[in-house]
Amino acid sequence: MARYVRDFSEGDKDQKDLLGGKGANLAEMTRLGLPVPPGFTITTEACRAYMRTGEVPPELRVEVTMAVRHLEDTLGRRLGDFHEPLLVSVRSGAKFSMPGMMETVLNVGLNDASVQGLASLSGDERFAWDSYRRLVQMFGRTVLGIDADLFADALDKAKAARGVSADVDLDAADLRGLVDTYKQIVRDESGREFPQHPREQLDLAIVAVLDSWGTERARLYRRKERIPDDLGTAVNVCTMVFGNLGPTSGTGVAFTRDPATGRTGDYGDYLVNAQGEDVVAGIRNTLSLADLEGVDPAAYAELRQAMRRLETHYRDLCDIEFTIERGKLWMLQTRVGKRTAPAAFRIACQLVDEHLITMDEALARVSGAQLSQLLFPQFAADVAGAELLTRAMPASPGAAVGQVVLDPARAEEWAAQGRDVVLVRRETNPDDLGGMIAAVGVLTARGGKTSHAAVVARGMGRTCVVGAEELVIDTEAGTVTARGRTVHEGDVVALDGTTGEVFVGDVPVVPSPVSRYLEDGLDVALAEAADEETRDLVRAVDRILTHADTVRRLRVHANADTAADAGRARRLGAQGIGLCRTEHMFLGERRVLVERVVLASDDAGRQAALDALLPLQRADFVELLEAMDGLPTTIRLIDPPLHEFLPDLTALSVKVAVDRERGHVDPDDERLLAAVERMHEANPMLGLRGVRLGLVVPGLFDLQVRAICEAVADRIAAGGSPHAEVMVPLVGSVQELRIVRERALATMAQVGADRGVPLTLPVGCMIELPRAALTAGRIAEEAEFFSFGTNDLTQTTWGFSRDDVEGAFFAQYTANGVLAVSPFETIDVRGVGRLVEVAVAEGRATRPGIGLGVCGEHGGDPESIRFFHGAGLDYVSCSPFRVPIARLEAGRAAVEDGGSDAR
Repeated sequence: MARYVRDFSEGDKDQKDLLGGKGANLAEMTRLGLPVPPGFTITTEACRAYMRTGEVPPELRVEVTMAVRHLEDTLGRRLGDFHEPLLVSVRSGAKFSMPGMMETVLNVGLNDASVQGLASLSGDERFAWDSYRRLVQMFGRTVLGIDADLFADALDKAKAARGVSADVDLDAADLRGLVDTYKQIVRDESGREFPQHPREQLDLAIVAVLDSWGTERARLYRRKERIPDDLGTAVNVCTMVFGNLGPTSGTGVAFTRDPATGRTGDYGDYLVNAQGEDVVAGIRNTLSLADLEGVDPAAYAELRQAMRRLETHYRDLCDIEFTIERGKLWMLQTRVGKRTAPAAFRIACQLVDEHLITMDEALARVSGAQLSQLLFPQFAADVAGAELLTRAMPASPGAAVGQVVLDPARAEEWAAQGRDVVLVRRETNPDDLGGMIAAVGVLTARGGKTSHAAVVARGMGRTCVVGAEELVIDTEAGTVTARGRTVHEGDVVALDGTTGEVFVGDVPVVPSPVSRYLEDGLDVALAEAADEETRDLVRAVDRILTHADTVRRLRVHANADTAADAGRARRLGAQGIGLCRTEHMFLGERRVLVERVVLASDDAGRQAALDALLPLQRADFVELLEAMDGLPTTIRLIDPPLHEFLPDLTALSVKVAVDRERGHVDPDDERLLAAVERMHEANPMLGLRGVRLGLVVPGLFDLQVRAICEAVADRIAAGGSPHAEVMVPLVGSVQELRIVRERALATMAQVGADRGVPLTLPVGCMIELPRAALTAGRIAEEAEFFSFGTNDLTQTTWGFSRDDVEGAFFAQYTANGVLAVSPFETIDVRGVGRLVEVAVAEGRATRPGIGLGVCGEHGGDPESIRFFHGAGLDYVSCSPFRVPIARLEAGRAAVEDGGSDAR
């Protein structure tokens, strides 16, 4: 039988699956002897049981009783006792950090009687009633589902009646009256009295935390972060320690390094006379840790010692929550802290230099998604002409330009219309998550670097500026005012998440320093860097990316159709071209020539069109092979749906109908319409395209192969080293490939003889149909290489038309759990991935040395790259922009697969 409750003294940091991240780390700090308030963790198994049945396991209540009694005996106090009450907090704690998404209830155990005992025990009546009002407020919102604004409005009215601006200025009598008001809100909104029995409070709070795993905002966050829905959350019940016991008490959040920049040192926020939610909610602007040193030097020194010990123990940036109760330090939580992309690279290299981690570990500490963020443009250094609206605290770097929106729902609506929006709020809360995801940037009037807005924005890679106290936000009028300047909802603002500056209107952007490094090299990027901090970032990226190139097994190629794209890909580190889409070469003025090939009524007409195309194709390939000289260049034969090279049937039909009505029909139009009607397809994506077009339309593939061969001969004659490969698209049968390959080999022999150069170009095919994957052993008899076209393989495996389904119902499919992520973004391992594995095994069984790559969009997706590494492919191919990301992720895949000897 499952055991659902574990004391903090029983676990360790490696038990996150069972205890959740918070519980595992509380256990670890307890094991290290740090000052952790006693408590216990309800495991994730309890949550999973609750999700299965909808009922709390009956054994859980018994185990909670045992744990509470152990806690009471240890401390010599009883839960909710009238004289010396034991109070506890009830907090969520999933395996993966979900800041602000889950629920917390503090001060459980207070009631109308025990509040008097707390006042007597603490010697502070104001503190006791402040704690009670917080319990009623949090319990009402979290457990009973009452609108939080009702409590906030009552608090504002109480402060207004007293003529004060902060809740700490309310006295005991004010807070006692506020408790009565809050209890009346509970009565009116829930139809029940606020529960007075401490155990009922505890049981209801535990259920509320379990329920919070299934809230819409939690599901939305998990979808965004790709966290599985079936993990469940743990529940942590911890003895209360109080930061709201006057000027010698307080609460804070600290980081062992700056999570925004990576600078070494102690960073964080501290609030005197406050409880934890005050810091995270951002409702009061905070002090820095340096200020804490002045307020309480002894507690500060103890905190710094604990921070250093935790960073050394975890060998990483640590995020710490703490409370000081009348000079006594208590550690409430630690975890490996979320950080911005620049901080991730800087910190990884710092830890290597401090001999805390290896280079392999440094590589594992960063991600392709973070590198991608570093490639985005940033504001130009000279913004002298821009109008400054305000300057506040930079919480998450980047350059964000968008229309001001004050409501999260409206942010989602405008973003769905294709508009860039900046979400502006007094402070954010978990209900704002949808708007934060939709926005390109977030700006708040309150809060610090550990506020909800800052933490969530950093985790998502959103530009964020917080604590802009000058801002006066009027949601009813739809305006934001600062320094005498009023900005209306819909106006454009620009956020600089690096400096904290907020500008009115658009601001020009320039390439990022990391982009300059990738394009122009390390020396150029360092010479142009604005400051030493930027140079540190560029060096860190170069160091880690170079290590990734050293350890990775997968080669990285690029999808490029022009010499310009190929050249850029090569500068970004591409080791070849994995896909050149030749159909893109037939657009514009050339399209009519392909139309003539397809619609020709006789051989002479078709040959004339082919003869006109040959020099154009040859020139394209010469440029491409010159740009990729010495590197493999895979050229896919033409693969468009046929209708893309035919006149539009509807437009042509209307034209002919109108001409008939007028009595003067062009005979050529009549013949063209007949031909288009004859070749019209109901589903062109599954019709006459790819290898089928090459077999049905004489000469088209032959033309392309000849152009490739002549281009190779020209490059050899010019002293080059071309490595062209011919790829046949949409093969479903080995016989299709056999026919095309025989023709290709004949053309190679003919061109080779004509040019006096032996030509033996590899011929391979795309694996983009389930049948091709399942018969890969036979196809490998003719194919010298496979390239998995995972876009079409996903379409044909799922029966999805990508262009139709993504906008039509994917949002609903992800909302109801059918899909965790679009299979067009990340490889569907169980379905499409299984076909890839079958094809790899069968292809290699037939032809052990067969080359294997992937050229679909998945070739640049981090999770997919790890799958392709494990599946045994030789290379991935992706867009030029994603080449550095693929290089990094291929290195991470190798490290995760067993590491390397390179340090």
